[in-house]
Amino acid sequence: MIEGADLAEVLHSAVREAMRRLNAVTAAVYLLDEHRDELRLALAAGSPPSLFTFAGRMGLDAPRATAHAVRSGTTAVLIDPDPADPDQKHVRPYPYAALAAPVTAGDQRFGALTVLRAEDRGSFSTAERDKLEEVGDELARVLARLVEGGVTVAAGPMPMLIPPQADIDTSVCTPGWGVPGVPGSAGTSMMYPLRRLAGLLNRATAMEDVVAAAQYCVMAPLGAQALVLASAAEGRLWVLGHCGASSDIVRGLHGLRMNDRTPATEVFRGRPLFVPTGCSPPDDGLSDGRPRTEVYVPLMGDRQLIDLPVVGRRHIVGVCCLVFGAPRDFPPEERALLAMMAGLLGEAVDRVELSARQRAVAECLQRTLLPPVLPDLPRLVTTARYRPATVASQVGGDWYDVIELADDRAVLVVGDVEGHAMESAAVMGQVRTATASYATEGHRPAAVLERTGRLLARLRTDLTVTCCVVSLDTLDGTAEVALAGHPPPRVRGPDGTMGVLDAPANLPLGVCPTGVYQGREHTLESGAMLMLYTNGLVGWDTADADVHGRALLGSADQGSAPDLEQLADSVIAELSAPWQRRDDAVLLLALYEGSGDRDGRRVGSLHLRRHDLRGVGTARRFVHDRLSSWGLQNMSDALELVVSETVTNALVHAGSDVDVRLRAFADHIRLEVRDSDTNPPIPSPLSLAEEENAEAEHGRGMLIVEALAEMWSSSPTGLGKTVSMSVPIAPP
Repeated sequence: MIEGADLAEVLHSAVREAMRRLNAVTAAVYLLDEHRDELRLALAAGSPPSLFTFAGRMGLDAPRATAHAVRSGTTAVLIDPDPADPDQKHVRPYPYAALAAPVTAGDQRFGALTVLRAEDRGSFSTAERDKLEEVGDELARVLARLVEGGVTVAAGPMPMLIPPQADIDTSVCTPGWGVPGVPGSAGTSMMYPLRRLAGLLNRATAMEDVVAAAQYCVMAPLGAQALVLASAAEGRLWVLGHCGASSDIVRGLHGLRMNDRTPATEVFRGRPLFVPTGCSPPDDGLSDGRPRTEVYVPLMGDRQLIDLPVVGRRHIVGVCCLVFGAPRDFPPEERALLAMMAGLLGEAVDRVELSARQRAVAECLQRTLLPPVLPDLPRLVTTARYRPATVASQVGGDWYDVIELADDRAVLVVGDVEGHAMESAAVMGQVRTATASYATEGHRPAAVLERTGRLLARLRTDLTVTCCVVSLDTLDGTAEVALAGHPPPRVRGPDGTMGVLDAPANLPLGVCPTGVYQGREHTLESGAMLMLYTNGLVGWDTADADVHGRALLGSADQGSAPDLEQLADSVIAELSAPWQRRDDAVLLLALYEGSGDRDGRRVGSLHLRRHDLRGVGTARRFVHDRLSSWGLQNMSDALELVVSETVTNALVHAGSDVDVRLRAFADHIRLEVRDSDTNPPIPSPLSLAEEENAEAEHGRGMLIVEALAEMWSSSPTGLGKTVSMSVPIAPP
C-alpha cells in the first residue's frame, strides 16, 4: 500500500513497497522533466554502493531498462532486446539486474519505477514483473490524485537518497568490507575509498598523480599486487603509469596492437573482464558468437588478472589492469565499486591527457617565440633563462632578446605582455619582432619603444606590455636604457658594488599610442654585470622588489669573472618552488668584458643539424681550427675529446639541432653545447642499474669530461639545456 501526504512521502512509500515485494537491493523513481524528453532521478532508497549507480538523468533513448519502460509502456529489464532495434547492444556497466515498470495513469505519463537486484540471484520472473507493475500502477494513481490536488509532480534539482531500513534485508555479504553483521556497513565502507579517490583525482595534474591515487584508493583496499593504466593511441595500447609488481604486465601491454585478441583490448568493447573463481561466465545475453575463452581470461598462472574499461567523457580512453596474488571472488557490490572507480579514473585520464596536449602546444609556441640561441658577441657574454608558470597549460607573455648590431653594438631586451593566454603569446611574438626590427634599423632605445607602441595600438588588442631596452656599445661601455613601465636593469660593478641603470619609467606599451619615451645613458666599467628580468622573477607579493633584485644579483661570487651560467642557475633554483611560480619569468644576464683590442675577439660558434652523421667530426675540426687561430694548439687534443663526447650525447639523446660555442678567456677556455632536451647528462659507470632513468642520457662519456674539465655544469634554459665546461689554459 502506497501512502503519503506529499510527493516525497508517496515516492518513499513506493520504493519501500517495491523493495519489500521483490527483495531488491535498491529502488528508485524517475520522473519526466518539464519538456517530457528527459528522465530525472527523483528518489532512491537502498544499500550503497548500488544506490549510487543510478544515473541522475537520462534521455528517453538511453539503452536502459528505465528509459525502455517509459518508451514502450511495459515492464523491461536491462538485457531485453528493443523490438524496434533488435541489433541494439545494451550495456550493463554494473553487476545488477534492473527491472523497470512504467508509472502511467490513463493518458498521464509520469516516469518509471526501477529496482536493482544482484545479478547472481538470477533474473526476474514473470510474477515479479507483475508485482512491480502493480506497484507502478498504484503509484501512478496516487500521483494523479496529487496532481488533481494541485501538487507539482517533478524531480527536484538533486535526487532524494534514503539509507537502508532495518526492516528490509538490503545487506549484501561482501567479505573484507565494513563490520560483519551490521547491515549497510560494508556498502558504506566502500564509499570511503571511492570518495577519497574522487577527491585525489580532482587535484591530479599529472599522470603520476592519477596512478598514485589509484594505488592508494583502488589497489590497496582491494588487496591487489599490481596496477597498470594504459590508453589507446594510433592503434596500439600505451602504458600511462603503473605501480606494484607490474613489470611483466607492462611489457605485455606497452605497444600492444588493438586488433590483437587479448583481454586488455577486449575491454574497449565496454565490458569489464573478470569472473568469480570456479564459475562459468554468466549467460547475460551479450554473446557475439565467439568462444567464451576469448573474452574471459581471469587467470595468469596462480594469479588473477582483471581488466576494467576506463571511460572518459565520451568514449573508452583506456584500461585499468589489476593483478591479484591468487584467484578470488568479486561479489556484485565489489564489482560495482570497481566500475565506479574506473569511471573516475577515466575522467581523470581524459583531463590529464588533454592538459598534456595543451602543455605541449604551449611549450611548442613558447619555444618558437623565444630566441633559440643567443648570438656570440665581442666583449659581451650573455645567458638567459625562461621559467614557465606552474599552471601547465598557460602560455606566458614574457620574452628576452639579444640583438647583434654593426659597429660593435648590442641591444638587450626583456618584456612582459599582460595576461596568460594564447593572445598574450601572440602579442608577445609580434612585439618581440617589432623591437628586434626597429633595433636592427639602428633606432635608439626610446625610439624603439615609441614605434613599437604605435604598432601595438594597431593590433586591436587591449593588452599592455612592459619592456626594457638596453643599447650597449661594447667598445667604450656606453649603455643607453629606455623603459616602458618595466623594472630597470640591475648592475654589479667589478668591485662588487650594486647599482641600477635608472631611466624614466614611461608608460607601458599600449596605454597611450602617442606616448613620448625618454631614455638615459650610462657608462659601464670593464667587468660590470647586468641583470634584466621580468616581474615574475621577484614576485608581486615581494615587499621590496628592488631589494630582492639586488640580492639576486649580489649572490654571485665576487671574482673578477663570474660564471653567468651558475649565477642564472642559482637564481632560478631559489625561485623554483611552485607557490613562487604563479607567473612566468625571464632572466637575462650580461657580462661586459671591456673594450680591449677590437680585433682580439676570441669567440666562435657552430650550428649542427639534428641527426647530422658527420656532426661530431665537424665539431672536432671547428675546435681545432679555432684554437689554432688563437695560438692555443696545445689545448686542442683535450678539447676535441671533450666536444666529441658532449656533441655525441646531444645528437644521440636530444634528437635536436645542436649549437656549439667556444670562447677563450685570459686563463681558461669555455665550451658550451646546447640542445632542446631538458634531461641532464649523467656520468655513470660502465654497468647501469635497472632503476636508472631510461630516458636520461647515460653519460658514460661525461666521465671523460669530468676528468679533463676544471668544472662542468648542465643548465636548463626554458628551451632545453646548455652543457658548459671550463678547461684551464696551461702557462707557456
